[in-house]
Amino acid sequence: MKTNLKILVIILFAGWLTACNHDPKVTGLPLRIAISKMHKKRTYSNWLHRYDTTLLLYNMYPLGIDSAMKLANRVDGILITGGEDVYPGYYGKEGDTSRCGTFNRYRDSLEMALINYALDNKVPLIGICRGEQIINVALGGSLIIDIPTDWDTVVKHADKNWNLQWHNVSIVPGTKMASISGVKQGRVSSSHHQAIYRPGKGLVISAFAPDSIPEAIEWSSGANKGFLMATQWHPEHMDTLSPLSAPFAKLFLKEASLYRSTKK
Repeated sequence: MKTNLKILVIILFAGWLTACNHDPKVTGLPLRIAISKMHKKRTYSNWLHRYDTTLLLYNMYPLGIDSAMKLANRVDGILITGGEDVYPGYYGKEGDTSRCGTFNRYRDSLEMALINYALDNKVPLIGICRGEQIINVALGGSLIIDIPTDWDTVVKHADKNWNLQWHNVSIVPGTKMASISGVKQGRVSSSHHQAIYRPGKGLVISAFAPDSIPEAIEWSSGANKGFLMATQWHPEHMDTLSPLSAPFAKLFLKEASLYRSTKK
């Protein structure tokens, strides 16, 4: 009887250990998230830390591409952040460079490498502002070079004071963005003079501004693909109660946790 009891205890303990190994909250091992380039005010990292204070966040930009890619092999999710214009040669508009803002060719190369790694290895991937644009370009899409001159609109997409850069968006029914936000429309913080023109392969627009400018993307079908979502708006500037900010971060971290559980 005592022998049987000991065996039962050992089996239960082994099962408990196995379950724990797939749950970072139980093991105490934090999720590891790569951020392509952190903001000097840590806005992106603060946004993610609102929902999990234990996260280990890695700023990939200062590492150099080779070192960044070695580290990418160890992370559970990748965030591509906002910043300079993507070099237009990537989407066949190199002749329009004079109408763009500043470029950072090193950053383009780094983020393209991170995006392709995430796509190839099904690492959860999200993008914000420029991040959405370069993900779209990496998948063969193109961009509007300059909204004020190329798009007939009265919607203000940019302002020197980001606090004034707000406009409405409509969420496309049936998309993942509609599912997680639970709203048909909302108000977002947005700061950009470029935007998606032609969606990349496999992508669908999940939100639009009132002037039909795309404001969010995701997979049209997620079958046999890693998690991917991106917004043109800045959820890190928005209130924690916003249905177009908090659910996005929470879903990304949930997907990162699921991805970790699949690693051997």
